[in-house]
Amino acid sequence: MAGSVPAEKREALAQKLKELAGRPVCLAFSGGVDSGLLLKLLAENQGASPLYPVMLSTSLQPRGDEPEARRQARACGVELTVLAVDLESCRELWQNPPDRCYLCKRTMFAQLKQWAEVRGACVLDGTNADDRLVYRPGLRALAELGIASPLAECGITKEEVRALAAEKGLPVASRPSSPCMATRLPYGAFLDTRLLRRLEQGEQWVRERGIRQVRLRYQEPVLRIEVAPEEMDIFWQYREEAVDRMRGLGFSYIALDLEGFRSGSMDEGIRIPEKQ
Repeated sequence: MAGSVPAEKREALAQKLKELAGRPVCLAFSGGVDSGLLLKLLAENQGASPLYPVMLSTSLQPRGDEPEARRQARACGVELTVLAVDLESCRELWQNPPDRCYLCKRTMFAQLKQWAEVRGACVLDGTNADDRLVYRPGLRALAELGIASPLAECGITKEEVRALAAEKGLPVASRPSSPCMATRLPYGAFLDTRLLRRLEQGEQWVRERGIRQVRLRYQEPVLRIEVAPEEMDIFWQYREEAVDRMRGLGFSYIALDLEGFRSGSMDEGIRIPEKQ
């Protein structure tokens, strides 16, 4: 595991952290493995300089992330700030266009940047190098706002992030990703927060059956359940219970996706621009 991250990438990241030391830093913090690793590294290198991990709270974020984020911040000796972000001001966002992520990130990080500027802090986020290889229109918003992404800038991939997190003994090293709930609906479907909360409740029910990786995607009128292929046998044991639970949440047609869980499945078939 220790040798899985090339020495040149380690050195580049160490240099980035050295450049940041001695100045206030604000980290957009979700409690996931990317920002979790970055928080740990910053806490080890910042010295007496202020370090502000900030969780951006919106009506589109999963509700269960905050306790884990607070735990990680305490473990690093810093206090988590939860910044409530108003997305209602961006009306176009709620129509869920293909550049939804750009509109959302632009709104969230503009408000975070204002918060950070009052404290004289630069703003970082946990984007990794793999994020630049898939459809991530939100990266354009980060570039426009001048948000730094040390992991991506050093070419560190998701697998390498997990390797470094494991080296540091971070429990979050193996934690599944927890993206915005809007990813559960196809582009063009109105972002109904009540529907998204029902989908979140359904995902939580599946996780409580011992399944780590799950997404509930709703393409009206079908609820499509994605679990990792290696966990399908586990899920199948609860098939009848799952049908009852999902119908209890208001879904009539329930399907298990035989291709299994895959990140960004709602982006399949979309044309990825050369520059995001």
